[in-house]
Amino acid sequence: MTQVAFHPDVFTWPSDDPQLIGGRCADCESITFPRPTSCARCGSTSVEEHLLPRRGTLWTFTTQGFLPKEPYAGGETNETFQPFGVGIVELGDDVRVESRLTENDPAALTIGMELELRVVPFRTDPDGTVVMTFAFAPVEQAAGEGA
Repeated sequence: MTQVAFHPDVFTWPSDDPQLIGGRCADCESITFPRPTSCARCGSTSVEEHLLPRRGTLWTFTTQGFLPKEPYAGGETNETFQPFGVGIVELGDDVRVESRLTENDPAALTIGMELELRVVPFRTDPDGTVVMTFAFAPVEQAAGEGA
């Protein structure tokens, strides 16, 4: 079974320790995700690749309880859709990232809890290729599943 990242410039994959690929402005040192072609703070086009920390803090969260509208391409239908967690994860002092969460039960999530980056299946294409995306898991859950 072949696995591919949903986009090659968003996270390092394949990797035993995947990281999100952000950008750091060479002029004002602003850090953003995903990596832009120009800096939103100062307008510079000198934005370098900057790998973000694998662990972060859950800043806020909700549950996506309905099938997202296009351009979402997860492969589900209204009948097969399963709710998933969505959160804002603060990665160090660098940046806050909106991300899918591996946990969708609000009772299992706490603002301020430590999360770790995971690479998870997003959809399976007709040819059998598994398209992977990133999500954050509670550290205890991530440790129980391996890297």
